[in-house]
Amino acid sequence: MVSLNIIKKNSDYRRVYSHGKTVADRFIVLYFLPNNTEQSRFGFTVSKKVGNAVTRNRIRRLFREACRLNCGLFPTGFDFVLLARREIVGSGYHEVEASLLKLLKRLKFDGGCSL
Repeated sequence: MVSLNIIKKNSDYRRVYSHGKTVADRFIVLYFLPNNTEQSRFGFTVSKKVGNAVTRNRIRRLFREACRLNCGLFPTGFDFVLLARREIVGSGYHEVEASLLKLLKRLKFDGGCSL
C-alpha cells in the first residue's frame, strides 16, 4: 500500500498558496509549487463553507484516496494542495478522481511550470 507524504505545517500551506500556481475546475482548485526534494507532498483543504464536519471529512478521504491511487501520475518534487469547492458536495469517488485527472492533464500543458 502506497502512503502519501502529507503537508502538515501551516507555513508550508501558506507558501504553496502565496507562491504556487493553480489549475481549477468546478470541484477542485489544485495549487502546486516545487519543493526542491525528491518527493511530492500533498495537502487537502476543505472549508467550513462546504458543509458540516462529516461532509468535510468525507471529501478529505476522497481526496486522499484519489491521490494515493494515482500518485504515479503526479510529478515528483512538488507540493500539491487540493482545495474543495462547494459543488463537490454529494460527488462520488469516480467524479472526484475524474476531476483530479483532468486537472493533472492541464497541469502538464501549463507553460508557466517546467514539469
